Amino acid sequence: MNGSTPEESRMRSPAGSVTGLCSASATMFAVGMAFLGYWGVYEQGRWHVSDYFVVALALIGFAALGSVPWIVTTPVAREDEEKVVGARRALALGIALLWLSVCIAVFA
Repeated sequence: MNGSTPEESRMRSPAGSVTGLCSASATMFAVGMAFLGYWGVYEQGRWHVSDYFVVALALIGFAALGSVPWIVTTPVAREDEEKVVGARRALALGIALLWLSVCIAVFA
């Protein structure tokens, strides 16, 4: 409508997005580690199939959460390019996988 291309009219992320994403991923990482510590990774006894699912989902979630700061702070070629969307998706994936592992641990 105003003659600008979609790339030019794209809005930038709000100030503080990088800091917010990094701190949110670090917080969820810490919550996930506390969950695994209290859940009983170190307990004696035989593991069930659901236990392996809990640990595998949590580890994949930790990898996604750990990649958030790396994704969002990656240097870009142009000033108007941002990696915030990809970092948000990685954060959402990590949180979803951690919550899924918690639900499996509680209900299985």
